[in-house]
Amino acid sequence: MNSTYALYAILVMAAVTAVLRFFPFVVMGKGKTPAYVEYLGRVLPYAVMAMLVVYCLKDVDLKNAPFGLCEAVAVFVVAVLHKWKRNTLLSIIAGTVCYMILIRL
Repeated sequence: MNSTYALYAILVMAAVTAVLRFFPFVVMGKGKTPAYVEYLGRVLPYAVMAMLVVYCLKDVDLKNAPFGLCEAVAVFVVAVLHKWKRNTLLSIIAGTVCYMILIRL
């Protein structure tokens, strides 16, 4: 791949990204959000988080040691910390650090 081809590829990708980001504002205008888009904005974050939890826990082996203990402790840490502090980023980082420490021990 030569430099000209790479430059054109980057420019095309940047243009497509910009068009996709501006498209909803051009189509709907300011303040004219359809009800179904507002509904999706309310329920989709919870659905995505539930799907991520299921995806992360799908390979837990409950038949062999440590029987999913690391995952259970990390999920507990995330749940308690989020309930206490209401900070999603803090909860996710703490749960990840907790899990990584537990699987190394």
